[in-house]
Amino acid sequence: METAHGDFATPAFMPVGTRGTVKGLLPVLLSRTGTQIVLANAYHLMVRPGAEIVAAAGGLHRFMGWAGPILTDSGGFQVFSLASLSQVDDEGVSFQSHVDGQCVRLDPRRAIEIQQQLGADIIMAFDECPPWPVDLDRARLAVERTVRWATVCRRVHQREDQQLFGIVQGSLFPELRRNCLERLVDLDFSGYALGGLSVGESAEQRHRIVAEFGPMLPADRPRYLMGVGRPIDIFSAVEAGIDMFDCVLPTRNGRNAYAFTSVGPIRLRNEQYKRDFAPLDPECGCECCRQFSRAYLRHLFLVGEMLGPILVSLHNVAFFQKFMQDIRQAICDNKWFELKEKVSRTWLAQNDSSAVERTNGNNDIDGKEMHCDVL
Repeated sequence: METAHGDFATPAFMPVGTRGTVKGLLPVLLSRTGTQIVLANAYHLMVRPGAEIVAAAGGLHRFMGWAGPILTDSGGFQVFSLASLSQVDDEGVSFQSHVDGQCVRLDPRRAIEIQQQLGADIIMAFDECPPWPVDLDRARLAVERTVRWATVCRRVHQREDQQLFGIVQGSLFPELRRNCLERLVDLDFSGYALGGLSVGESAEQRHRIVAEFGPMLPADRPRYLMGVGRPIDIFSAVEAGIDMFDCVLPTRNGRNAYAFTSVGPIRLRNEQYKRDFAPLDPECGCECCRQFSRAYLRHLFLVGEMLGPILVSLHNVAFFQKFMQDIRQAICDNKWFELKEKVSRTWLAQNDSSAVERTNGNNDIDGKEMHCDVL
């Protein structure tokens, strides 16, 4: 995919840099993992430091020191994740700021203005994302608002160096999803996202929606699945035609001593790694795996040294980028089913119900990232 700040290969995984940084990782280190595009959040950057400050700094790329492509979420997800602090009406959302309690108004016009000030390469239309469970009437209202707001976003967006994506809502109701998609296609967005997933539904329910609607998204535009990031979920979504993914799993799990590896998950606090002097993942070439052992990483977590979360986050991002590279290569080499067998063998049996891994959300408040996991 081509953007104003360079190209990126698809299928692509975008690490989440909610406030203009992927937690703990210098941009140069992030680049070395193979990351080509990152995600940031317009709502949080609007609250602090303010879109005007970012624009005065020369835009988000210069402000955060990242030269590659950036995608910004519009802030629509905060309708869900900050539900206790917000009130929604047909024109937009009124927030009580989670920082200082002041009233903040966010509507489709303002969401686009903020993202134009930030200067991201790909920006998202403002939408309403109801959590699951939700009844049919409430989900229908969210679709109507999403389409109405998308129409405003399409009309007010002016920057030719940005690509504007629409977001398909409809919860787990296929008829609502189809209606939303058809109306958004008429607006001719640069790309289309499946939103409203990983918000409380089961993995099986999510897979059914992705399998049905992934192929229905326009084939000549990028297809983006928002907030989904377990390896097995990514793999099945690519089978459905999805091109782009984002999730906090690599960094948030990394901060909790959970590593993704070529042989499955490793929980570094476990006693079994006390005298394990092997690399975290022998098949990985990241800085963490080249220099440090599992025993040392475990030590860092047990004594509360910040280097532990940084190193495992770095490795996890590298793992996800290598995972996407393997997917792209398997597609090119016509070896999809061989890779599918390996992925299923490694990840399908992982049914961990720990809080570190549960997928839900899209936010980062006071250090609590929730883009793919609710704490």
